[in-house]
Amino acid sequence: MHIPKKAPSTDECWDQLFVSATEDERHVALSVGPCDEKGNYIHWDKLRFKHHPEGISPQLWWAGMKFSRTQMYKLLPSVGLEEDFCWCEPSQVSEALHWLDVNAAGVLSTSELITSPESRNTYLVRSLVDEAISSSQLEGASTTVVKAREMIRENRAPEDKDQSMILNNYHAMSFIREMKGQALTPALVRELHKIVTENTLEDPAKAGQLRDNGDDIKVVATTTGEVLHIPPKASLLEDRLKFICDFANGDAPTQFVHPVIRAIITHFLLAYDHPFVDGNGRTARALFYWVMLRKGYWLMEYITISKVIKRAPRQYGKAYLYAESDENDITYFILQQLGVIKKAIEELQFYLERKQEEIRRSRQLMANNPRLLREINSRQLALLRHAIKNPRHAYRIEDHMRSHGISYETARKDLIRLSELKTLKKVKSGKAYIFTVPADLQERLAG
Repeated sequence: MHIPKKAPSTDECWDQLFVSATEDERHVALSVGPCDEKGNYIHWDKLRFKHHPEGISPQLWWAGMKFSRTQMYKLLPSVGLEEDFCWCEPSQVSEALHWLDVNAAGVLSTSELITSPESRNTYLVRSLVDEAISSSQLEGASTTVVKAREMIRENRAPEDKDQSMILNNYHAMSFIREMKGQALTPALVRELHKIVTENTLEDPAKAGQLRDNGDDIKVVATTTGEVLHIPPKASLLEDRLKFICDFANGDAPTQFVHPVIRAIITHFLLAYDHPFVDGNGRTARALFYWVMLRKGYWLMEYITISKVIKRAPRQYGKAYLYAESDENDITYFILQQLGVIKKAIEELQFYLERKQEEIRRSRQLMANNPRLLREINSRQLALLRHAIKNPRHAYRIEDHMRSHGISYETARKDLIRLSELKTLKKVKSGKAYIFTVPADLQERLAG
């Protein structure tokens, strides 16, 4: 990744438009909108190579585009910040926000798998685990998804720093879910960072602490070592963190900012400031979830944005760089994240449709065994579906409890009942019991 070509400033654009351009050129330039001919909110780094409108240069095309954008800009109040930040909401932003309002907050047709009290915790646990793994992998954790899932499900101690990062993220996402009703404060952000970085920092005392003047923090390209971003001075961080919390809570600015925009900008600002020595990206993404859940976007509990970001990390990084190299225009980052959120929701919908089909096939398998169908709940059905695919697996009460977000006693009753129904075998293992899969499970399910 490289630093994009710095965009001509607003002053340079005004000089191009109102001093250097002819009247005809000015007329053409002022007729362009905020986006290119395909509706893309394009950065100068790309626009300068594109075929420009007839009659004007690329520089003048950019000047006209910049003029159109400035008429739409919304400004962040500068209290607590050294620099100005802005964003605008062209038509594709408005369209994406409407889609999210329908699909992430007010949708009534969501799968019963996550609206049913009996099964929704199963899918909530899945999303918490997936976000924990993917967010950590974005920051360099290299353990496999299978190992990470097993560690969390079996409540094993992490074996190394990478697994600690993932387990910490899992605890952080759980913390957000529990605290989503509270207003965000600097103390809560520091507590969240402490959870995210436990046992992973070179200096453990830095967990939950803002960096100081002795901390030389820069964002560099992993392959070239090029410095991509130098965060604000440590002496400014307390005021800046207070501003981020006020913004996240809706206390600043006083005019309406769409909640999704507010969540995305909170994510951007925390990562831009890099207030901690490490773990800033994970903390920033966690705060995004905090704001979304607090503002009523309940479906966000069940999606993972980091899994989508991980597939195209350069686009994620470029969105930050585009904003900083174009007078802190956060629109690039907003558009990138709106696409990520939409993709994550679509993937959840596809996943739930697939699970519904698996449930249908499982019930079809038991069509001649109506007593069994009446006796088992959705958790037990999910376990039996897993058992069909994994005939050598051994099930433990603690694993079942963590997989479905239920109490130990509920998990125990689930497995005991499956053994009573002859669909699992109860076997003594040391002082505890495990539940194994009978060789003829499919025949037993079919009755």
